[in-house]
Amino acid sequence: MPRTVIRGGLVITAAEETHADVLIEDEKIVALAASDSECARGWSADRIIDATGKYVIPGGVDPHTHMEMPFGGTFAADTFETGTRAAAWGGTTTIVDFAIQTKGHALREGLDAWHLKAGGNCAIDYGFHMILSDVDQGSLKEMDLLVEEGVTSFKLFMAYPGVFYSDDGQILRAMQRGAHNGGLIMMHAENGIAIDVLVEQALAEGRTDPRYHGEVRKALLESEATHRAIQLARVAGAPLYVVHVSAEEAVAELTQARDKGLPVFGETCPQYLFLSTDNLAEPDFEGAKYVCSTPLRPREHQAALWRGLRTNDLQVVSTDHCPFCFSGQKELGRGDFSKIPNGMPGVEHRMDLLHQAVVDGHISRRRWIEIACATPARMFGLYPKKGTIAPGADADVVIYDPGAEQTLSVETHHMNVDYSAYEGKQITGQVRTVLSRGTTVIDQREYTGRAGHGRYVPRATCQYLS
Repeated sequence: MPRTVIRGGLVITAAEETHADVLIEDEKIVALAASDSECARGWSADRIIDATGKYVIPGGVDPHTHMEMPFGGTFAADTFETGTRAAAWGGTTTIVDFAIQTKGHALREGLDAWHLKAGGNCAIDYGFHMILSDVDQGSLKEMDLLVEEGVTSFKLFMAYPGVFYSDDGQILRAMQRGAHNGGLIMMHAENGIAIDVLVEQALAEGRTDPRYHGEVRKALLESEATHRAIQLARVAGAPLYVVHVSAEEAVAELTQARDKGLPVFGETCPQYLFLSTDNLAEPDFEGAKYVCSTPLRPREHQAALWRGLRTNDLQVVSTDHCPFCFSGQKELGRGDFSKIPNGMPGVEHRMDLLHQAVVDGHISRRRWIEIACATPARMFGLYPKKGTIAPGADADVVIYDPGAEQTLSVETHHMNVDYSAYEGKQITGQVRTVLSRGTTVIDQREYTGRAGHGRYVPRATCQYLS
C-alpha cells in the first residue's frame, strides 16, 4: 500500500489551522501530526511532498457544474474529460453535475444518459443532482428511488417556460416529496413568466444587445421568486437550497427566512462577486461572453453577497460552470440577446478567486475552505469523505502557494472555451500540487492525471438536516 507524507505545510480546514504533517496510505488520510513531533518524524513514506511555506487544504467541492449540457440548440463546450481536468488544475477534486430529465421521459433515462457521458472520462470524482423537467406522479415516485441510490438533490426551475419551467403546483409537489424522502430541492429562482414578457417587449423595441439580458431579468424578479420558493418550502415542510444568488434583494429574502430558523440555504458564484453589468455592456457584442442566468448585477450588489458569505446567510460558492465559446456559440445571439446561450466558464478559477477574496479581506482563510470545500460536502452528503483533511477522509489534498502571482487568461487556462471571463485579472495564490484519493493529478504545475481516474460518488442526504 503506497504511503505519502506531506511535510511542513499549514493545514487549513473549516475548523482550524495547524502546522502539521499529513500521512496518506493508498487513497485515505490516515494521520496528522505536528510537523516537529516525534510521531511525524517517525513516518516512513514512498513519497514525501515538501509543503514548507505552503497551505495544505482539502480539495475543492464544486456542487454546481454543467458539463456537456444542451442549451439553446448547442452544448456546453467542456466535456466531462476537459472540464474535470480544468477543475483539477484549479484545486477542485469533486464536482456534482446535473443530470437532466427530458420532458415526457423518466428520471432514470436522464440519469443513465449522464452516467454514460461521465463514466470513464472524469479526472476527478463526481456525483449527480437531478433536474426535474416534468413533475408528475411517475417522476415523484422515481425521486424516492434516486435518493436511495445516492442522488439526493433535485433542481427545479421557476425560469425558462417551455424548457425547464415548473409551476407552483409542481414545485409544491416536488417539495412535499423531498420532505418525505430526504431529497434537497435546489431552486433556480427567477420569475420566468414575467421575464418572458420583458424579453418580448425589449426585442420589439429594438433593444437586442447583450446588456439587455441583464436589464430584463430584474433583481426584483429574482427576489420575488426566492420569496415564493421559500413560502412554498414552508408549506411543504421542506428544506430549500437556492442556486446562483446574485441580487441584494434575494439575499435579504434568504436572511429573513434564516432569521426565522427555516432550513433555507443559498449559494452564490464568483461571477457575481467579481463581475458586473459593466461586463455585460462591453461593446462589439463582447458582453455576450458574460450572459448567464441569474444575470450579472450592478456592482453595488457585491457588498451584500460578501456580507451574506460572512454572516452565513449564503453558505456555498459554486461556479455554475456552463461554458459556451464566443465563436459559433455565444454568437448565435447576435441581433437577439435571448438567443445567446446562458452560461459562463469558471470551474478552474473558483479556488483562486476565493483566495484572492482572502487577500482582499472579504473572508478569512478558514471561511474560504468552509464555503468552497466543507459546506458543499456537508450540504450534498459527501462529508467527511470529502471537504476536509482528517483521518478517514479521502486523500483529496491541495498544496497551495499563497504568495504565487498569476494572471488569468485564455492563453493559460485549461477549460475548453475560447475566452476567459477574467482576462487579465491579477491573482495572488496558486495551486501547486493536487492529490485525488492519494493519486497526484497535478504535480508542481504539471498535469499527471488521466481520464477515468475519477469515480462516481453516491451521496447521503443533506447533513445540515440530520
